[in-house]
Amino acid sequence: MITINITKAKTIAHDIRRANRELEFAPHDEAISKQIPGRMDTAEAARVLIREKYAQMQDAIDAASTVEQLKAALET
Repeated sequence: MITINITKAKTIAHDIRRANRELEFAPHDEAISKQIPGRMDTAEAARVLIREKYAQMQDAIDAASTVEQLKAALET
């Protein structure tokens, strides 16, 4: 029987969450870093939505008590 350490699984899930968040931020980072007029507001609005999405995902991962719940949290 395979036993899964849920604490370690949560750590892995958070690493996956962080990597995915970074990928979603990447297209907007250029507009922010270069302060491109007209694109900064749009980019920042998109980044706010991304932050909210991943904050909810973080809460779901922290609340998970099974591997299935972790998988479901990462799919949102």
